[in-house]
Amino acid sequence: MSDQRVALPVPPRTATPSTRPAASVGPATLPEDYPGWLLSRVLAIPSVSGEELPVATFLAEQMAGLGFDAYVDDVGNVHGVIGPDGGSTVMLLGHIDTVPGEVPVRRTGDLLYGRGSVDAKGAIVTMICAAARSSDVRVHVVGAVGEEVPGSRGARHVLATVPAPAAVVIGEPSGWDGVCLGYKGRTGIGYEVRRPPLHTSSPEPTAAMCAVRFVQQVCDYLRELSPAQDPVAFGAATGAVTRLHGDLTRAEAFLTCRVPPGFDFAALEHFARGLPHDRIWFDEQVPGVTRPQADPVVSQLSAAIAVHGARPVRKRKAGTSDMNTVDRWGVPMAAYGPGDAHLDHTADEHVSIDEVHRAIDVLTFALPRIARQLAPPPAGAAGNRAPTDARATVRNGGDRPEPTARRTSVPPGPTDTRS
Repeated sequence: MSDQRVALPVPPRTATPSTRPAASVGPATLPEDYPGWLLSRVLAIPSVSGEELPVATFLAEQMAGLGFDAYVDDVGNVHGVIGPDGGSTVMLLGHIDTVPGEVPVRRTGDLLYGRGSVDAKGAIVTMICAAARSSDVRVHVVGAVGEEVPGSRGARHVLATVPAPAAVVIGEPSGWDGVCLGYKGRTGIGYEVRRPPLHTSSPEPTAAMCAVRFVQQVCDYLRELSPAQDPVAFGAATGAVTRLHGDLTRAEAFLTCRVPPGFDFAALEHFARGLPHDRIWFDEQVPGVTRPQADPVVSQLSAAIAVHGARPVRKRKAGTSDMNTVDRWGVPMAAYGPGDAHLDHTADEHVSIDEVHRAIDVLTFALPRIARQLAPPPAGAAGNRAPTDARATVRNGGDRPEPTARRTSVPPGPTDTRS
């Protein structure tokens, strides 16, 4: 399918409670309350995976009013490009879909509640506002669809249709003082078994018993790959049962497996298919991904956090994100965004508005420095180009001038020892 820009239908009025025109603001006049206003409006537009068009349309209209070249692509991703032509482009790739489940949108003091406030509408708002404030760097903001379901349809479309940028920041909750260097991989295993009718006194296993055994054997297989590790450790492979039901004659199960980089998917599939079954299927096989601390995006985000008064916390997460999908670009990359990931998908999902502002300040500070570090040298200039490969060594990661952001002193945030 060609990636033609599609017409932007007007979102339903019921989906956008406020009618504040996007054109009333711009890069040089972004109001202090705009990030909180934008996030509250975005949270008020439901966008469960597969139903993202209304929020994509709204965000395209807002970005257009901020000076972006904004559009919605063929699969429903919303794009906004801003900044001078030429030079290095930094992509800010977030997602606009959410898991199901209503969390009433409300503000209590500094906290804004709503489905997606943490995962990951807070991050996409942070990216839009930071890009709008970064007039001297070319930034491509993408709000992808389908991140919360197998297949990562939105990110795969971007990978197939957009030229590789110089660097990518993935929009996921890391905390304003955190940088995420990696995510585990994922595969989902479906299982079905049938057995003839029998009396419950029979020594033969029922279909339900077969399903329970299958689940236990796969989880044991994964656990034995890293027996000494904490199950949440980044190097551990784990399985979680998300569906299990059956009776004497028929049973079904489904497991979601989180696996570290380098995991042998073929060996897992061979093991699973060797167990008694009538049908086994795999929904996807997504490799894990990690970046070194010397990655230019990691180092510049970390430097920006330090400039704004906190000690950066580097993390690797047990979940999976679009970082896994676009990793094949091979460019410097890390994940960043406001919010506590422990609140993802919960009934208590909320984010601090102050944290959103701090994250905007950090990302605004980091963006031009990422672009400068990765820019090619002028024609005929002596010396080597700064490294662009994700595995390269940073040669100039200490760029720390005095901050010009709104806040100049921020108390250190809590540390996160889970990596």
